[in-house]
Amino acid sequence: MDNLDLLVVGGGPAGLCGAIEAARSGLNVLVVDEGVVPGGQLVKQTHKFFGSEEFYASVRGMKIATKLLDDLGSYENARIVTESSVLAIYEEGIPVLDRRSDSVTLYRPSSILFATGASEKFLQFDNNDLPGVYGAGAVQTLMNQYGILPGNTVLMIGSGNIGLIVSYQLLQAGVEVKAIIEASGRIGGYEVHAEKVKRSGVPILLKHTITKALGRDSVIGAVISALDEKWKPVPGTEREIVVDTICIAVGLSPSVELIAQAGGEIKYVAELGGYVPVRDYNQKSTVGNIYVAGDASGIEEATTAMIEGRIAGLNIVKDITGSCDIDRLNSLHQNLDKFRSGPTSSKTRTGLKKIGSTITEIEYTEGEVNRPESFRGKLRPLIECYEAIPCNPCETSCPTGAIKVGKNINNVPVIDYSLCTGCGICATKCPGLAIFMCQERDDGTALLGIPYEFLPLPSRGDSVFAFGRNGEVVCSADVERVVKSPNKTNLIYIRVPEELVGRIRHLGTVVSRSRDLVCRCEEVTVEQVRKAIRDGYKDFEELRRYLRISMGPCGGRTCRLNTLMILSREIGIPVEELSPGMMRPPAIPVTFGSIERSGAENSDEE
Repeated sequence: MDNLDLLVVGGGPAGLCGAIEAARSGLNVLVVDEGVVPGGQLVKQTHKFFGSEEFYASVRGMKIATKLLDDLGSYENARIVTESSVLAIYEEGIPVLDRRSDSVTLYRPSSILFATGASEKFLQFDNNDLPGVYGAGAVQTLMNQYGILPGNTVLMIGSGNIGLIVSYQLLQAGVEVKAIIEASGRIGGYEVHAEKVKRSGVPILLKHTITKALGRDSVIGAVISALDEKWKPVPGTEREIVVDTICIAVGLSPSVELIAQAGGEIKYVAELGGYVPVRDYNQKSTVGNIYVAGDASGIEEATTAMIEGRIAGLNIVKDITGSCDIDRLNSLHQNLDKFRSGPTSSKTRTGLKKIGSTITEIEYTEGEVNRPESFRGKLRPLIECYEAIPCNPCETSCPTGAIKVGKNINNVPVIDYSLCTGCGICATKCPGLAIFMCQERDDGTALLGIPYEFLPLPSRGDSVFAFGRNGEVVCSADVERVVKSPNKTNLIYIRVPEELVGRIRHLGTVVSRSRDLVCRCEEVTVEQVRKAIRDGYKDFEELRRYLRISMGPCGGRTCRLNTLMILSREIGIPVEELSPGMMRPPAIPVTFGSIERSGAENSDEE
């Protein structure tokens, strides 16, 4: 086929964006994608994107894929073929295999955009070929595309953004993540991603690695070990973790095979993920009519992939037609440079410098810059975004302009509380779930709004467990209000003691409703406990004597903590400051007959 202006290899974010720009300008475009559904990694990404709303910040990846595909589908001069692969690059043309019909078509495009993405890096350890050892991308595909859980208990290897994001998605699916281990001495991904999994109770173990997968037919566990300064396992620090799944998220390698076949120069740049194509400022490779974009040109965020794709598409239009929208092209370059100018992109800047591109780091603000305590009593957001990362949906979504990020998208947000109305939109928009709502009350309690992305969704009147920053139970709390959001980041407002506001950052399962049983042995309900507290019974021993709580066969194993949680919530005192009451014998149910026989035997011996 000789009438093709542009062949795009890869239907992920970079390829789709490049194809859209070219099709908008009237070029004949074909996108070849290996997936059953085009969209690349986007179709399996259930999390919200960082960046600016111009490039889909605060939109979930799978929704972005739908938007891009709808946009491209509106042009009659563009089409996509799925389940198809480019076999090779020849001077005579480019053969594309349709795997469904097992047939090959030869294309002779005027230009090519390689947006081939990347492949997952693997890790060498004993038994790493056991069933149950997955790459993070495979886990996302199984879980988010096909609704199949990879296992019930997972050990995550790697604390980069992928490892942190997939861990959170596993938790949302009901999978237990036993731990995240990281070989380096620092977490590799964004702090806000790490905080999300930590407050869900997942420990992150730094300077640790996996040495062995346990099992014969499939994974039944893993051996992990601490690492010394030379990245060697420390003898004697080995420990076993019981899991049925090991998920590896230790980075990606750009897919450059086809680019190299086409004659494009490639160079090893560790900071960009491995071998990458040498290209200029406009994404043009060392071969005249070939461009590159996305992870194929260096591992970065999906936002930069989309911008690179659009830059490449516009330059291809310019090559073929002689002109393009220069203002739009310059704006895209400026956005890309701003996105890469913060501290989290320092490695990328170093890598780009090695292939001839230079990006200047712009000054940015980070750390705690807001003072919410000055507005005590007003419903307002607590912004816990302290790391300089490229993101500003809180700013662009605020209806009163109370939140400012500024010209550098890497700045931490600053809020003018005098302009804030307490609407909570910023909390539902934040991709990192790093904004909480708070309002202190005169009775010593506070209304605390928690962003929540789990099921089942609590209802007004429910009692829930309130968790701290490391997943520890802080107290139980009543749900006063549930604000549902179209983007599925809902706000759950709970009433808690004011002194606990700074500790509580996550919610657990529903504790009880008013007619639910607290003590099943004695059939004592939540409402009975609450009424007794309102009637003046203010400690556990008083409640025990009045309601017979913990006097049943279980001896309080089930009801003691739940009762203390209700008491804590009702009187505003943290559980750790309450007396748990006497732990009376016997420790287990016992018959009078056994005691009588024991007494008789002892009498005979005497």
